[in-house]
Amino acid sequence: MKIEPITVSQLNKYVKDKVAEDEYLNNVFVKGEISNFKHHYTGHMYFTLKDEKSLIKCIMFKSQTATLNFVPKDGMKVNVLGTVSVFERDGVYQIYCKAMQEDGVGDLYTKYQELKKKLELEGLFDEKYKKKIPFMPEKIGVLTSKTGSVIRDIINVSTRRNPNVYLRLYPVPVQGEGAGERIADAIKFMNKNKLADVIILARGGGSLEDLWPFNEEVVARAIFESKIPIISAVGHETDFSISDFVADLRAPTPSAAAELAVTDVYELKNKLFNYENRFRIILKKKLEIMKMRFEKCMNSRFFKEPMSLTNDASVKLDNGVKRLENSIKAKIKDYKIRAVETMTKIDMMSPLKTLSRGYCLVENENGIIKSSKKLKKDMIINIKFEDGNTDAKII
Repeated sequence: MKIEPITVSQLNKYVKDKVAEDEYLNNVFVKGEISNFKHHYTGHMYFTLKDEKSLIKCIMFKSQTATLNFVPKDGMKVNVLGTVSVFERDGVYQIYCKAMQEDGVGDLYTKYQELKKKLELEGLFDEKYKKKIPFMPEKIGVLTSKTGSVIRDIINVSTRRNPNVYLRLYPVPVQGEGAGERIADAIKFMNKNKLADVIILARGGGSLEDLWPFNEEVVARAIFESKIPIISAVGHETDFSISDFVADLRAPTPSAAAELAVTDVYELKNKLFNYENRFRIILKKKLEIMKMRFEKCMNSRFFKEPMSLTNDASVKLDNGVKRLENSIKAKIKDYKIRAVETMTKIDMMSPLKTLSRGYCLVENENGIIKSSKKLKKDMIINIKFEDGNTDAKII
């Protein structure tokens, strides 16, 4: 008898139906620690619930999340009420959560918060200690796993932006026991041997446990003591590790870190080309303006008739001299008229003028004698006439 095989879909549906028949699985109350939490843009929440030995996937639809009085995060311990069912497409079983309550914070998350607070109080996160990322670094050090998508993404982005970029990979474990010490040693080695101008510290996304090496104090202090600027690109954009706060620059993803570290030479060339064109246009306009000014100057009267200015000045000088001469002549004429008038007045007052009318002037050695009382017997006097004088004696 030939047995006909069933499809995968049929098998998954069968398992789903069997699980749905179990009344206990239709209403389970489970406690565990949240990991790989994702709040989808649709409003649904996807996460993993785990304990020390096992884990199970969970989903909480948007209609159920409205009842939450807290924001779920990685590391939180919660109690979940829901139904266990099979997702036929992927053949996995998961809890469809109806309600969730906080049951405390996981140990790792508590350690994370305590270390973050301690280092923040010590000043390891202060902006004043952040080093500037070089604009055009010659050597870029990359600390990450030598396999996986992270290094491939960094290489692809970096070479796309600058084909001549020099990447120096220092392979380090990015999760697991001892990874933190290895990462710290790699940072110190890079600094001691001056192997890079900037360092990218990177790994892909993961749970809080997966990212834990980047939350260790030894890594944080190695980053802070590094003389080489460090870009931290750990996990996804929503993941924050201690290394992100201590590093000189935080990138949301490893690919973004490569973009921040490697200058896009094509964009730079385009900017330079645009600057060149702008300068060329500005210079052309400047030359046109200068040419117009030159032509205006050359067409001006002073360039066409260079002596016109001198001639105009000469005419002005002649006119000034002429006005000055006329002024002097007028002044002289005026002075002559006034002199004649003055001389006429003086002449009218002159004693000689009086003598011409028949009068005489009597004098002695003391001057003119104006009164007969001044005369004495035998006094010798001088009598002055119009045409001469003679001496006389008073008898």
